[in-house]
Amino acid sequence: MSLSPESRAADTGVIHDIGYRGYTGPRLGRGYATRSLFTQSLRAAYGLGRSGKSKVLPMIVLGAVTVPALIIVAVAVITGSGELPVDYADYLRTIALVVSIFLASQAPVLFSRDLRHHTVPLYFSRPITRADYVRAKFGAMACAQLLLMLAPLLVLYAGSLLVGLKFGDQTEHFLYGLVAAVLYALVPTSVAVVIAAATPRRGFGVAAIMGYLAISTTVLGVVVGTSLAASDFGTELPESAQWAALLSPGGLVESLVNELFDLGSGAERLHAPGAPGVLVFTAVAAAMVAGSYRLLLRRYRNV
Repeated sequence: MSLSPESRAADTGVIHDIGYRGYTGPRLGRGYATRSLFTQSLRAAYGLGRSGKSKVLPMIVLGAVTVPALIIVAVAVITGSGELPVDYADYLRTIALVVSIFLASQAPVLFSRDLRHHTVPLYFSRPITRADYVRAKFGAMACAQLLLMLAPLLVLYAGSLLVGLKFGDQTEHFLYGLVAAVLYALVPTSVAVVIAAATPRRGFGVAAIMGYLAISTTVLGVVVGTSLAASDFGTELPESAQWAALLSPGGLVESLVNELFDLGSGAERLHAPGAPGVLVFTAVAAAMVAGSYRLLLRRYRNV
């Protein structure tokens, strides 16, 4: 049986070479893809690579934490003071509210859009695992927080050396502040990213993170104020009340740093109660970070 001209045309075809070639370059693998996602997420936390309005809040926050440090250095230069009026670690405590605003506003940026659209802004030639994604996002938010706090510390440190303060003393206290910055960048951030990853709606994430940080800080403040008012002397916070700092991520870090480096003064000074307190506070901080990371991994197993 002969085929019709239409059938014969359908059974034949022509291959056209339009110039496509296979990829012969290096294959960088999952590690490079994970680092690329980390870099993109870190940039996104500061609005880089995004719209102009996305840069407004991060830049305002960066200015809000850095400008007071410049003023402190200027005052030290003008007055000829032999020391800075505020310690490095204590300065981080004074800007805690501004840092919390940055954390609450930017942590959902790193998670909510991906959850809502079930995609990421990068195209990978090699797939990454859920653990790679969590590691990149968690690390990016922690580094964004650390960079935010490191900026004013460097301003204070450079200013103190320009003023002519003792190099050894300032370097020692700068390192104390650096340890505090790392802890602040890990402990509160670990809880915030879990909350941010719980919802694809950015507004809900911002409100939930800010609410948690505000409520925990308020509860700690109420306990400290009540205990101080009820104490016999009213000039020093009772040791039993110091354990209340475990209720707040920021209070936990402040208490641990003050006890480790013998920092802080005044009636409301928070510190871990002795060696047992240091062990407990350290264990709780480590448990918060590790536990939050595991919760984040479990969350993305179901996405």
